[in-house]
Amino acid sequence: MSQKQHEPRTTELLHSALDTHTGEQIALGEFLDPLGERAFGFLLLALALPNFIPVPTGIGGVMGVLVILIGVQMLCGFEHPWLPETLRRRGLARKSVEHFVERITPVLRWLERLCRPRWESLARRHGHRVSGFLLVLTGIGLALPIPFTNYPFGLLLIVFAVALIERDGILLSIAWVASAAVAITMLALSHIAMDAIRYVF
Repeated sequence: MSQKQHEPRTTELLHSALDTHTGEQIALGEFLDPLGERAFGFLLLALALPNFIPVPTGIGGVMGVLVILIGVQMLCGFEHPWLPETLRRRGLARKSVEHFVERITPVLRWLERLCRPRWESLARRHGHRVSGFLLVLTGIGLALPIPFTNYPFGLLLIVFAVALIERDGILLSIAWVASAAVAITMLALSHIAMDAIRYVF
């Protein structure tokens, strides 16, 4: 069998990370180091976590900034995500991660049945600049205090993450279209809101 066929799937990476790190906290850097380019997708998957669990108000702004940071690095052609040491050492609560993995595993397994390495140049450095630009827009949208957007943005990040981890260029192109549509919709809504404010005042 080829090396590609031996590469672990997204759910295998998640469960392996949980099995390997048995403490109450799992450092983000411990997830990322062995993954190379695939670490971008895995980091996006980690950043999707707060969109599906109860978190303090305003966390979307923090997650949005981190998504922008990832997008900028991909846009600049980084081979592996860079994070400040304080973030690399910052732990994710194991119970929250386990709960997230339990909830998201059925969705990921469904995506994995559809995914396989194809159009791989889009999911590697050749396509990272496009993904990076759209992730910057997604991060800006996530950082804005717009209600009821955490689930849509979380799902979008998951699609980006799985596409990058599985190196599925077709799924990634779907994420591109979806994120571009979200950006256009938000731009249109903000334009309408500004026109309404001008009309009132």
